[in-house]
Amino acid sequence: MAFDEMLAERIRDALGPDRADATEKKMFGGLAFLISGNMAVAAAREGGLLARVDKDDAPNLLRRNAVEPMVMGGREMHGWLRVTPAAIADDATLEEWVRRSVNFARTLPPK
Repeated sequence: MAFDEMLAERIRDALGPDRADATEKKMFGGLAFLISGNMAVAAAREGGLLARVDKDDAPNLLRRNAVEPMVMGGREMHGWLRVTPAAIADDATLEEWVRRSVNFARTLPPK
C-alpha cells in the first residue's frame, strides 16, 4: 500500500513557511519530510503520521488517544510516534504534530 497522497498534501500545507526548508523523500513506502536532512514527519505507508519527538516528551504524548510508539522491524523506535488517521482528522491537530516535529528536527545537527 502506498502512502496517503491527501495526507501528504495536508502535511505540505501544515508546514507553512517551513515548507521552503523541507525536503521530501520516499522512504519505507511512505513520504518523509526532512528539515536540514533530518526526518521530521512522514505520511506512513500504513496510514497516519510518523512524528519525530523529543524522547522526554514521548511518554506524555503517548497518553493521547490514537497515538502509539512507532515500531519498525519488531523494534520500538524511541523518539518516534505513530499518530493514527483518526487522531489527525482535523487540520489544527495535524498542524500541531507537524509543528512539534519540525521544531524538534531543527534542534538536531544538519546532515
